[in-house]
Amino acid sequence: MGTMVQDIHSQTFRRGSKTYYNSTRFFPAAVRHDVYMLYAFVRTADNFVDNRPQDAAGFDAFEQAYRHALSGTPAGDPIIDGFIELAQRREFDPAWTDAFFASMRSDLGDGRRTKLEQSIEYMYGSAEVIGLFMARITELPREADHAARMLGRAMQYINFLRDIAEDNELGRIYLPIEESELESLSFAEARAKSQQFATFVRAQLERFYAWQAEAEAGYRFIPRRYRVPIKTAADMYKWTGRQIARDPFVVFQRKVKPGRGRIVACGLANWVTA
Repeated sequence: MGTMVQDIHSQTFRRGSKTYYNSTRFFPAAVRHDVYMLYAFVRTADNFVDNRPQDAAGFDAFEQAYRHALSGTPAGDPIIDGFIELAQRREFDPAWTDAFFASMRSDLGDGRRTKLEQSIEYMYGSAEVIGLFMARITELPREADHAARMLGRAMQYINFLRDIAEDNELGRIYLPIEESELESLSFAEARAKSQQFATFVRAQLERFYAWQAEAEAGYRFIPRRYRVPIKTAADMYKWTGRQIARDPFVVFQRKVKPGRGRIVACGLANWVTA
């Protein structure tokens, strides 16, 4: 694969995910390029539904081009064609990509998911299958699949908490407010019911940590050279969770993300101790 095409994958990934992009730098080069191809594909699809206004036509065209390419007609798009090559070489189950597109497409419609089972259904396609893709890229045994799914789910759940303010602007709810006395996750509602909001957010963080513990039970399947970047990304999501736990209202003040220095320092520490 040419350097220019590799740069397209790398740049697309880097624009979409600072935490995981910087963690990915610890992968060996060959695997790192595969991860770039994967994330360039999923970030591009995600961008269509997160644009303001949403680009439903662009999303439709992207999915259709993927399906034509899957049937043997190259898209002429390095992001799609690169993903198809990756999927065939790493033996991805096409049903996983179907689930991914289904979750992304659901964001073009009613974005309110106020029950836990709705969020879990969404997270399967938006995050758990990404864990499965990564498990194939890193050649993990099938016994690691559950842990890979839980790692994807846990990371996505932190994103839901971190992005409450942004999702409010998009008219979306991904958290089970039906478990609480909250009618929405708006700042006005949170301020009016500050104790209930803080209790709700911390309860969701406990849920995150439970799923994260299931994910970490699978670390034993991951070779050291792959465990360092994966653990570093997970550690940074745990760090994000700790910041939100200290003050749940921080989600209305800023987007809680670790800086590059913190990510690199964590990766180096994991390199020593992994």
